[in-house]
Amino acid sequence: MEFNITQTDYLFSYKLMTNLIVPRPIAWITSIDAAGVINAAPFSFFNMLGAEPPILAVGIGRRPGTNTPKDTALNIRSTGEFVVNLVTEEMVEKMNECSVDFPHGTSEVEKIGLACAAGRQVKVPHLAKSAASFECRLVQYIEIGDNLVFIGQIVHLRIADEIYDADKKHIRTEAFHPVGRMGAPATYVRSRDRFNMPRLNYQQWLEKH
Repeated sequence: MEFNITQTDYLFSYKLMTNLIVPRPIAWITSIDAAGVINAAPFSFFNMLGAEPPILAVGIGRRPGTNTPKDTALNIRSTGEFVVNLVTEEMVEKMNECSVDFPHGTSEVEKIGLACAAGRQVKVPHLAKSAASFECRLVQYIEIGDNLVFIGQIVHLRIADEIYDADKKHIRTEAFHPVGRMGAPATYVRSRDRFNMPRLNYQQWLEKH
């Protein structure tokens, strides 16, 4: 089947893309507004973009049925700071509650009862029970149609002790169980089924062929 995606309906292209570009990691973003209200909302249009400097990007849509940016987008543009908290199995139900379309200015942290801890390099707090949290400063904002894209530079990383091996300086992948988006409207995926496949160098490839 072929589609000229530039001529398809928005909802149709959204459905195709969100069910094909998978699995997607989830950025559970905490941000604060000018009054100090803490917002927490999940977004799966998210990934890392580079390591020198360490940057990541998040795409944030507008409120359904309106042209109004979501609170997270408003907060990031206002303060220039945000925290990306990763979502693991034990936190997924609370994350889902944060996707409720609460009225503007509502603190999901207070409504849902999420414990927060102070940031180290930014004023925005992180979710205390998140396995990992990336404190970010906004470096670029891009608006393309209804798509609001935020590129953040990571200035501090907090990793839960139980998933980090300090002696070997690596992540204990056997203890880290992130959840990802697998399709719209409400399909998720666990990450316990993993396999290793080392990258070949050119000489190894020649020997195989």
